[in-house]
Amino acid sequence: MRVALLQYPIEWADIETNLRLTERRLAPLRGKADVALLPEMFTTGFCTDRPELAEDMHGMTMQYLQRWAQDYDMAIAGSFMAAEKQNLYNRGFFVKPDGSAVFTDKKHLYAHGGEANFFTSGNERKIVEFRGCKFCLLVCYDLRFPVWSRNRSGYDYDILMYTANWPDIRIRYWDALLPARASENQCYIAAVNRVGDDALGLHYNGHSIAYDTHLMPLARFADDEAGTKIAEFDIEALQHFRERSPLWRDSDKFELI
Repeated sequence: MRVALLQYPIEWADIETNLRLTERRLAPLRGKADVALLPEMFTTGFCTDRPELAEDMHGMTMQYLQRWAQDYDMAIAGSFMAAEKQNLYNRGFFVKPDGSAVFTDKKHLYAHGGEANFFTSGNERKIVEFRGCKFCLLVCYDLRFPVWSRNRSGYDYDILMYTANWPDIRIRYWDALLPARASENQCYIAAVNRVGDDALGLHYNGHSIAYDTHLMPLARFADDEAGTKIAEFDIEALQHFRERSPLWRDSDKFELI
């Protein structure tokens, strides 16, 4: 399973420009990647005071994503600002080449950044199957909450993906929590953060990365590096690793309420 990590700057509150620039980054990946992972809120940046930027499920962003997935024969994942039934969501998406899509709304909203006053929290975690692999897509701040990330029921997923706008002032937590999630869930990790500056004065230095189950980086970005890197995940090797050491059998049992 080949997952492309796309780390790049986002133009603040400019959907059309971000769509155009994203397409330029995706086009060269045809035949080279099975999944492309984009940064959180890839069309707007982390805007939490611009409701007019929110789109429905038939809007321009979804139209572009479905066309790209078909044209470049790969799934595309990330998040964007969505509107549904008079609510706004930081909505994660996984769009397949056949045009079908799975959505998962960000569960944990960053109150300090105003997100909790702007978006509605998600309440359902989704697992997506694609080309023989099971994915779990979570959004940015969800990384801090291990219960929501938990690989339950004898391995719900193979690759845990995070799409993020994680500023450099807190990047040490990003660097520490990602390998922790790989270890406790016996899974692969693919995590993408943006780079550049936003209109709120925050700087983002990236640190997008992919880990295997032994916490070895399969792809990683340097500080402030913009570009695309492809991580190759061996799903058969992951299954063998889990069979040799099925840690889930000893895990604490719980239910989310």
